[in-house]
Amino acid sequence: MARSSMGVAALAGLALLAACGSDQGATTSQAPCPRIVILADGADLTRFRGGASGDLTALMADARIAGFQANCDFAGRDRRALTVRVTPRFEVERGPAAEGRVLDLPWFVALTDAGDATMLDRQAFTSRVTFGPNVVRNTIQGQTARLTVPLGQGARAVDYTVRVSLQLTPEELALNRARGPR
Repeated sequence: MARSSMGVAALAGLALLAACGSDQGATTSQAPCPRIVILADGADLTRFRGGASGDLTALMADARIAGFQANCDFAGRDRRALTVRVTPRFEVERGPAAEGRVLDLPWFVALTDAGDATMLDRQAFTSRVTFGPNVVRNTIQGQTARLTVPLGQGARAVDYTVRVSLQLTPEELALNRARGPR
């Protein structure tokens, strides 16, 4: 029994030594996130060849934002800013009029203030979707967008909104508005 007690004591000692290697004095609190939403009018992209809207034989691609992952961290010891990382997930279907097996999917994130009066940041991205032979559907994860949200002077994370949207042409936007959310 004495040997067993010594083994437990040795393991406890190792655990204490391992804890000494951590950053003492650092706080590990979860940073709050601003409101992060998928823009309703920009959640879907239906792209036709040559403006042949509605002709399924001219369909090049049908894509949608299927969701996103987000996390927020304080951007410094003074906690006067947040770093917000947003990674969207897309579901894409290749249409019969698509040329090749690669599709570039344009999208953006935008950060606005509490009253949506001012756009503080907008970042545009293009995610490449590759379809294998005999594959017409694919799900991909986009690049991670990184935004900085200013805090302080009474501003809180919930006072801001981050929007994720596909980048649409005026015709694609009109189609989305006419058919409504899917």
